[in-house]
Amino acid sequence: MKHFFLACLFPTLLTAQNMQQLAQQLGSTVLYGDPAISPDGTRVTWVQSTAANPSKETYVCATSGDAPPIVVNLATTGEKTDADPVFSYDSNKLAFLSTSGEGDQRQLWTAEADGANPKKVSYLKGYAARPRWSHDGKQIALLYIENAAGGGPLMATPVTTGVIDGGIHNQRIAVLDVETGRIRQVSPANLHIYDYDWSPDDRTFVATAAPGPGDNNWWIAQIYTIDFDKGNATSIYKPSLQLAIPRWSPDGKSVAFIEGLMSDEGFHGGDLLTVSATGGEAVNRTKGRQSSVSSIFWQTPDRIFFTEYVGGGSAVSELTLSDNSVQTIWKAAEGVHAFGNFPNFALSPDGNSAAIIRSTYETPPEVWTGAIGEWRQLTSNNRDLSPSWGKAENLEWSKDGFKIQGWLLPPRQVEAGKKYPMAVLIHGGPSSVTTPEWPASFGMARAIIAALSSRGYYVLLPNPRGSYGQGEDFTRANIKDFGGGDLRDILAGVDAAIAKNPIDPVRLAVTGWSYGGYMTMWTVTQTNRFKAAVAGAGIANWQSYYGQNLIDQWMIPFFGSSVYDDPGVYEKSSPIRYIKQVKTPTLVISGERDAECPSAQSYEFWHALKTLGVPTQLVVYAGEGHLFLQPEHQLDRLNRTVEWFDKYLK
Repeated sequence: MKHFFLACLFPTLLTAQNMQQLAQQLGSTVLYGDPAISPDGTRVTWVQSTAANPSKETYVCATSGDAPPIVVNLATTGEKTDADPVFSYDSNKLAFLSTSGEGDQRQLWTAEADGANPKKVSYLKGYAARPRWSHDGKQIALLYIENAAGGGPLMATPVTTGVIDGGIHNQRIAVLDVETGRIRQVSPANLHIYDYDWSPDDRTFVATAAPGPGDNNWWIAQIYTIDFDKGNATSIYKPSLQLAIPRWSPDGKSVAFIEGLMSDEGFHGGDLLTVSATGGEAVNRTKGRQSSVSSIFWQTPDRIFFTEYVGGGSAVSELTLSDNSVQTIWKAAEGVHAFGNFPNFALSPDGNSAAIIRSTYETPPEVWTGAIGEWRQLTSNNRDLSPSWGKAENLEWSKDGFKIQGWLLPPRQVEAGKKYPMAVLIHGGPSSVTTPEWPASFGMARAIIAALSSRGYYVLLPNPRGSYGQGEDFTRANIKDFGGGDLRDILAGVDAAIAKNPIDPVRLAVTGWSYGGYMTMWTVTQTNRFKAAVAGAGIANWQSYYGQNLIDQWMIPFFGSSVYDDPGVYEKSSPIRYIKQVKTPTLVISGERDAECPSAQSYEFWHALKTLGVPTQLVVYAGEGHLFLQPEHQLDRLNRTVEWFDKYLK
């Protein structure tokens, strides 16, 4: 039935046998997320779904032996979505969130460490996320928005009518007493909590927080300590940029965190800093390092493990605080990070055991565990899948004194003497990075990589200046220069790909989502090299966008001031300013209720192209936010993109 469903959504793509195989692969690929490992290293848990069915279930597996993973059976009927499983510090219990029997409402559940005897322990009314056990195992903290929805700016914004900005529902730290089931909110009502950590003595929380509205103010968050009993919050660090992942030292004397130029909540990268738990001057522990720290694990008072983006891949490294020396333990052409959005890595408190969801462009995702770098594969649900696209190549080139990196996927078969079209896929952010992963994710449009390569296209995925992976100077290199140096980097990458491969220079396409959608709009106003474009969730006019989106605080670090103080810096990077230069046929796509890149921006760009006689089409998907959730919308978007490129490049 699942394959029939996909076939119905792919009437054009499925005319060829390889595209039919691709549709089946994308829909049946088992996806894993939210991994956690027990502190004693004996068990791993995760949530599991498929690309065609977004419902998620919690699984538990022993890290030794050959016993298969066991699904935690909640004995309820109907679809459910599990999230955020976590073990207690004594490794005997498991906690997780589930909508089982509750419609869309998440409730907190506990079970034995092996998944036995699951029990619903909460009666929440509102959004809940990120449960974490206290060290003594008597309490479970979680993020909670009472009587309101949540999930961050990726989700569809509610319909807004009546008096606007009439009330703010802050996300707070709530603590559940495991024995009695009583729950109370601990953090102040006037602060929105983004991330938090228990102190070693369970008496204090450290958190990144800001006054609401929460979706907008993550970019101005500070680090606070919050007294468990009194509930008062004390700011201990105000950053110059953005903050993520505050974590206590094992002795409770200091706090570690990531600070850097970050454009999106949940997609972290920057330097690793520490500060005294009582406040004061922070110490940058990775200053000048040519990478971007993405998650941290404080193991002993003098040792911190961290994941980092390096080039277009990732590494797990160890920092010794006494001399700020760093040793890289494992490094590979994979994307690895913990916490934030779509985590795929977890580490035990002693650092001896890890759980990792591994995938590349050539190998589908599976769960692995073991000592860092000595992984043992636990699952094999995707063992029958093989790529119907070409083998990825690491491509490097230089521009304006920068060394730029990207990934190039060829068609599965490249015939001698034949030239092929190429599509450039520009990542979002801009503070982000493209790393290898099995391209089965519809929600963030990664599946387009597989679809185009299978269809006979080369696909270039550049990491231009502004990306993670080469240190903070590189990430900050596009400040006040959106569409300037980063476009030069991308065009130089196009030239580098053509110079080394049988790519037809007159059959080029460009696409992207979010910042990649903006860059697509911008690119077609600056050059006519591309014969087709698909702009997803783009930004046509930075000046009007400032007043339309619900996350305007992200723009200040990149533009230097608000649009009201310096409209010129916004205007110079706006595609609409150069709209009369566009000749490229452009498909424009957006979600109806996108808070990050409102559909009005897509409408403005499409309207201009239509007025000027440029071939164009606008598709707005009902009810969708920045992250598309409906499988039929995800697949329709994919189908339309390939059809658009085929029309103008084949």
